[in-house]
Amino acid sequence: MKKNLMLLMFFLLTFNAYADSNSVYEKSGDVTIDEAFDSVYQELEQRNFYVIFDVNIGKSISRFKEKWAENYNKNNLGGIRSMVFCNGWYANKVSNADPTMLALCPMRLTVIERSGKAHILFIKPSFIGQNSDALPILKEIEDTVINAINAAME
Repeated sequence: MKKNLMLLMFFLLTFNAYADSNSVYEKSGDVTIDEAFDSVYQELEQRNFYVIFDVNIGKSISRFKEKWAENYNKNNLGGIRSMVFCNGWYANKVSNADPTMLALCPMRLTVIERSGKAHILFIKPSFIGQNSDALPILKEIEDTVINAINAAME
């Protein structure tokens, strides 16, 4: 029984690590958070993804520094910024293939600064829609956004 429990725990931990590494695309570079944010913003818009909202999460939560005390920013992030973006043409294609995948619309990404480097984080739509009829479209969207992220960090 103990051996089976240990084996089960091993598989659960392995699956969690596998899921984490496959569900989020991360690209880092030796630029500031603001440089990375502005650059990926421009790259997305060049690919007809329009940023409809952005928020400086780090600034918003900084007002809780005293209240949260030792629980505030334990990873010492230099900043957290997020953007919400959409491409109407892709939204229409996804809705035609699988309307439930519109849960991904609008898309979002987050830029953090850690140890003096900017990191762009993006949840892969293809991971969420693995069993969807919209998977080919989600993969196309994912590739386009990842290309924008890579171009922004060059």
